Amino acid sequence: MKFTVEQSALVDGVNWVSRSLSTRPIKTELLGIVIDASGDDVLLSASDLETASKSHFAAEIKEKGKVLVPGKLLAEICRSLPNKPITFALDGSRVLVTSGSAKFTLPTLSITEYPNLPELPASTGVVPSDTFATAVAQVAIAAGRDDSLPTLTGVHIEINEESVTLAATDRYRLAVREIQWEPTTPNLSLTALMRARTIADAAKSLTHSKNVSISFAPTTSNDRLAGFAGDGKTMTSRMLDGTFPPYRHLLPQDVTTTAVIEVAPFLDSVRRVALVTDKTVPLRLEFSGTSLSLEAGAGEEAQATEEISILLNGEDISIAFNPVFLADGLQAIGTPFVQISFTGPNKPAILMGKKEPAGAAIENYRYLLMPMRYAS
Repeated sequence: MKFTVEQSALVDGVNWVSRSLSTRPIKTELLGIVIDASGDDVLLSASDLETASKSHFAAEIKEKGKVLVPGKLLAEICRSLPNKPITFALDGSRVLVTSGSAKFTLPTLSITEYPNLPELPASTGVVPSDTFATAVAQVAIAAGRDDSLPTLTGVHIEINEESVTLAATDRYRLAVREIQWEPTTPNLSLTALMRARTIADAAKSLTHSKNVSISFAPTTSNDRLAGFAGDGKTMTSRMLDGTFPPYRHLLPQDVTTTAVIEVAPFLDSVRRVALVTDKTVPLRLEFSGTSLSLEAGAGEEAQATEEISILLNGEDISIAFNPVFLADGLQAIGTPFVQISFTGPNKPAILMGKKEPAGAAIENYRYLLMPMRYAS
């Protein structure tokens, strides 16, 4: 095997497949990246058996071949090399990597012991990459991080023809985002549960492509695979088992109070006042008239208070939230103003974005936040 490739194309491909390298492999070969120069392009692939990533790029192939090399080391070498053409050449059981005057020798791993990676299922639909990345980021923040509750570590995907609804919850908050896409088949209806880390990583990394093709294996398939593809890069991942909890009934209908607040000063105030709290100490919010009072701390502990101007419609209300979860929601909304809707001091509140204080709320993204109990 021998080929020459531009450094930028190589780094882009290696960075993409590196995200599927196993950190705790059940076999040594899963620490490696496969370099396959047996076709017209060079194909890189890596897998941790949960996800599998592939990338291909054009190269000047002088001798065809296929080899498995240590992935982490390959990634570090590629990033450190100057922006010059890089030549790979197989010499016995070693791979020589040359760029200008820099030369590296990489050991090889047993390619025969490497597992067969799954193929990408047929495309189910296409969505603009920036829309997909934004939507996934907005819901993935609400996903749980406790692997003992795997269902809650996922993003639930519900497809109904041209509408896709993404949802995630860790039981203390719930994020729901609706987007439009182009399905490849008419009257499409399906649900899937994907690990939040995997889908967020894929969505963020595919933003250089104009569109992302999303694939779901048919329900008759044993593999329960989902896949993402864009501009020479693909990733397949196993879907999570289990049933995502029903959530639509949690989105309150009987709103008694709404507050409209400018996001930037509100977020700054939340962060400042929260300096005297930790994740278990609530941030108390008192909505009254045209002002919002933020308080944290009590008794002999450190305390902080701050007041900002708001537009309030309805009854005055006092409520407390986890400051980290509140800040996450304010950041995720992505609009200059936020509308917070309340049904009561002990019931969940809903955050939605607004472009103008008097404008309509943007209902395609809703962030539900459970209140915390506090001693008055």
